[in-house]
Amino acid sequence: MSLLITGATGQLGSELVHLLDAKGMAYTATDSDDMDITDLQSVARVFSRVKPTFVFHCAAYTAVDGAEDQGKALNWEVNVTGTRHVAEACEKVGATLVYISTDYVFDGESLDAYTVDAPVNPQNQYGKAKLAGERLVEEICSNYYIVRTSWVFGQYGKNFVFTMLKLAETHDQLTVVADQIGRPTWTRTLAEFLLYLYQTRPEKGVYQLSNDGSCSWFDFAREILKDKAVAVEPVTSDQYPQKAYRPKHSIMDLSKAKATGFAIPTWQEVLAQFLNQIDAKG
Repeated sequence: MSLLITGATGQLGSELVHLLDAKGMAYTATDSDDMDITDLQSVARVFSRVKPTFVFHCAAYTAVDGAEDQGKALNWEVNVTGTRHVAEACEKVGATLVYISTDYVFDGESLDAYTVDAPVNPQNQYGKAKLAGERLVEEICSNYYIVRTSWVFGQYGKNFVFTMLKLAETHDQLTVVADQIGRPTWTRTLAEFLLYLYQTRPEKGVYQLSNDGSCSWFDFAREILKDKAVAVEPVTSDQYPQKAYRPKHSIMDLSKAKATGFAIPTWQEVLAQFLNQIDAKG
């Protein structure tokens, strides 16, 4: 078996690399310098050399607000055209593709948890591109897993946890949006699920993986900063306007992932582990 990782220097890709290293597993890691997924010939060269049997497609354009204007073309080029190239290459060599998607494929209007087969209706450019990528994977690949996730944080890259901790160093009060509800996801949990898919090979299709439990960004921030000398106050989305629409209620149902036998810890549990990691590193 030959494993290939795209986007191996990104937030999730880096976590996956470290997980595979810890388990002594062989793989080929690529970033945009090694394999430009928007260039069909670049993808073909790497696939011809590596001949992967299982591909973790972590490469993505993730600047959600940027995708609304100056990054709109790049968002589509990476998340749609790039995904098409990787999917076609996987199908050509008979590889299984794991594609990472997002809760932003939903509009956030439902008060119920979104099941894997719930109607999709993305409201921002990033969500639209990721959904287009999903559909390409379904159309092109014989063997695939689409894994939707949300509110990702981890050691390797910019994210909400690091932002809150940094702001707490220079502010004694912070305001955080309290009317957007979702599920935080530790990159370690997500990487472990991706490896679990490789090891157990459940039925192909769409899965949703975040940490268990749900919260608002305000709740998340309070938990991050509960041991810091900073007050966290709630505000509405209207008081904190952003370029890209954010779903108000984007809790994804995790039952299909749980049915594979994968144990999903709560977001509070993994946040505590992550914060302890940060403290240990000084």
